[in-house]
Amino acid sequence: MTPTATDPTRTPEAGPAEPGPADRAPATGPAEPGTAVGRAPGLGHGVPGPVGCLPPEAGPERSGAVGRRVGPLLLGVRHHGPGSARGVRAALEAERPAAVLVEGPAEADALVALAGDPEMRPPVALLAHAVDDPGRAAFWPMAEFSPEWVAIRWALDHGAAVRFVDLPAAHTLAAADPTWSDGEDEVTGSGLRIDPVAELARAAGYEDAERWWEDVVELRGDADPTAPFEALAEAMGALRETYGDGGHPRDLVREAYMRLQLRAARKEYGDSVAVVCGAWHVPALTRRTTVAADKALLKGLPRAKAELTWVPWTHRRLARRSGYGAGIDAPGWYGHLFAAPDRPVERWMTKVARLLRAEDHPVSPAHVIEAVRLAETLAALRGRPLPGLDETTDAVRAVLCEGSDVPLDLVRDRLVVGDVLGEVPAAAPAVPLQRDLTCRQRTLRLKPEAQERELGLDLRKETDGERSRLLHRLRLLGVHWGEPAAGRAGTGTFRETWRLRWEPELHVQVAEAGVWGTTVEAAATAKAESRALAATALTDITALAEQCLLAGLADALPVVMRALADRAALDTDVAHLAQALPALARSLRYGDVRGTGTAALGEVAAGLAERICVGLPPACAGLDTDAAAQMRDHLDAVHTAIALLQDHLDAPPSPDRTGAALAPDHAGVPAAPDHAGAPVIQDHPGAPATPDHAGVPTAPDHAGAPAIQDHLDGLTAPNHPGAPPAPDHLDGSTSPDRPDAPRDAARGPGGGLVDRWGGVLRRVAGRERIPGVLRGRAVRLLLDEGRIGDGEAALLMSRALSAGTPPADAAAWIDGFVGGASGGGLLLVHDERLLGLVDAWLTSVPDAAFVDVLPLLRRTFSTYEKGVRRTLGELVARGPDHHRAAGYATSPPGFAPTPDPERADAVLPLLHLVLGREVTP
Repeated sequence: MTPTATDPTRTPEAGPAEPGPADRAPATGPAEPGTAVGRAPGLGHGVPGPVGCLPPEAGPERSGAVGRRVGPLLLGVRHHGPGSARGVRAALEAERPAAVLVEGPAEADALVALAGDPEMRPPVALLAHAVDDPGRAAFWPMAEFSPEWVAIRWALDHGAAVRFVDLPAAHTLAAADPTWSDGEDEVTGSGLRIDPVAELARAAGYEDAERWWEDVVELRGDADPTAPFEALAEAMGALRETYGDGGHPRDLVREAYMRLQLRAARKEYGDSVAVVCGAWHVPALTRRTTVAADKALLKGLPRAKAELTWVPWTHRRLARRSGYGAGIDAPGWYGHLFAAPDRPVERWMTKVARLLRAEDHPVSPAHVIEAVRLAETLAALRGRPLPGLDETTDAVRAVLCEGSDVPLDLVRDRLVVGDVLGEVPAAAPAVPLQRDLTCRQRTLRLKPEAQERELGLDLRKETDGERSRLLHRLRLLGVHWGEPAAGRAGTGTFRETWRLRWEPELHVQVAEAGVWGTTVEAAATAKAESRALAATALTDITALAEQCLLAGLADALPVVMRALADRAALDTDVAHLAQALPALARSLRYGDVRGTGTAALGEVAAGLAERICVGLPPACAGLDTDAAAQMRDHLDAVHTAIALLQDHLDAPPSPDRTGAALAPDHAGVPAAPDHAGAPVIQDHPGAPATPDHAGVPTAPDHAGAPAIQDHLDGLTAPNHPGAPPAPDHLDGSTSPDRPDAPRDAARGPGGGLVDRWGGVLRRVAGRERIPGVLRGRAVRLLLDEGRIGDGEAALLMSRALSAGTPPADAAAWIDGFVGGASGGGLLLVHDERLLGLVDAWLTSVPDAAFVDVLPLLRRTFSTYEKGVRRTLGELVARGPDHHRAAGYATSPPGFAPTPDPERADAVLPLLHLVLGREVTP
């Protein structure tokens, strides 16, 4: 058996080895006999001539009438073949050797005893990695149905010696870099790499190698347990004569080492030795060579200090080649054949029925009986000894899945391949970081699983908070056991959703991360500090600061914050600052929930926001289309970030900000108290309510009827993101973004920052040199925040869509105002005046220019939901005269410029149910 992740060592299926030197008597030690010459039914069919005739001096010997074997027992197998595994077990039971030699890295002898540990459950793999470079690693996987595993367990159970006889991992890791590619092997200078099983299948007249192997090995039984191995050795000998090394010249070195180990075992145990190796290597082991010749091949090989251990493996990984040529397509099916040699079809159909019933598919015992009959009938029609995977799959599709491939894909994924994950005992060697991770997994009840699962975390709970920190620390270390996923319910920062899936390669990633420390926390801290000192981009440092807060790395934050402050002071690119600010704002929010101190981070974030406010308008001027689109994304991100910063800057300092008292309905953001000390309940994490001069929260502009307003005055006033408390300057009040705005005195530092940002948006909206997409977006943000009224928004739109504006610029302004995921479609639905302006402009665009602006308009309106597009179409189709024709004085119900008291009163019973108190008009 050969490693999965290194090129110089391949499986027998991937190609033959280099033939050994010319046959001659060894200088020392007894001669090595060959394997028996024989033929199992079908194995030699179609191979011309005397298949694999060995010279008499290398052939096997049988003594007396009983036909006892003379020489070592050579069992050439196919890796991960259940038929080979059953044959190995039967042959070992019949021969009872004193020593069993197994293909595998020689250093693994010290680990073989762990295979008998009750806590060891295959599939597992031997992992070898270079001490100075853990990323250089290789795997030797074994499943329950692997012949090597069966041989090891038999030897341990019967007291026989077990040795690994393949080339040491020290040479394997030094020979070439490991690869994890699933692609086919490249062509070497000596020719194509062949698949011996495919060649034998082709010679026997089969197009499918797997089907041929099932017919002649997996689905047949032989009275003589050694007969299949003898026939297979004969066939492999013929292939070696035809194809030589088959594109694997390095196998010559491996086979030389195997011969040396076989000689040493025979000196100690005589002929009571069994060798379990890839069938391709058997002809090389029967060749007569000198010890000196074999040692000469091994002389001067590069070496690397290696460490080995057992690690869990998965059936899914067995099904992928990943540099390991013995990868099989159906490990779950092969495992079933090995575990259920009697009535395998009936037992398989029962498994399938159990799976489908668990997934709410109607499957009855009658379905199972009919599926078994159909599979047996198909096997008879196709001339097969028993139903194979093809016949059972066809029967499952036709009977149990009723012709549908959807449930059949489930069967393939869960049963044919499977999600079995092995286990290794705690006594197995491991790097200190792996041991700490295993301990943390047990403490937090996070069991590694091969099947992907979704994990929801509530950060207000201590255990879930520790789980979150562990997963974030592992991601920072490059161990991607879990990936964040969008939560199903709510957007609160106290909730996280992860997708977890354990892959064998993660053991290598843990070993690589072990250079940073012996515990997960220490390693993550050391790596974060190193990345902070090496980072050159401001966005990289801000992302790192966010990761540190998520991972709870308090010791790394001072180093990260110093690097962040230094880099922020030197960076003058507004785009870079705009990219960095959102991550800082999110970090402040996470700090509130996770109880992490964020004072220094808040100062840096506030400084970045001030610099963005100063430099953004000039940076927006003269941008081309692509640059303007990128700046629009920055504009949206900065707008959201400044709202979050306002929450942080306005919040009073608290000695305990663990987030334990946060209510889940408020997105995990603490409510800012008003001037009287009473908390203000928010319904939007980015726009907290602002108190008026008397310290009483101000109601939104569109609060509804006076009766509802009077009732809510005694409770709390939510601040709707589309209706902040202060009116715009069109109705006579002072503009809130001006320094002499009356409500500035009542605002904290966060409120002042928001006001300055409002002034920036006004300057962006009013400058002609700024692209239309940015001006339109700025107007939309001002309208959503209530800093301008509908009248001023309509005035700005009419100017942007005037006849003197080029159609392309006007279309870009519309895209900025109502495009993207900003809810612009609903805005047009509920404000027919704005919709009328867009409609009037669109109908006035000349025919020649309409073709140019159509792609942009189509992109803008195609982002709307289907219902919104349908409603807009209905509004446009009825025309401006529909109101008067329908008898409405000014507008249809629901679209009036002022609240309708009668319609608002109808809401009172619902408010009574929600608030739990009597509500009267």
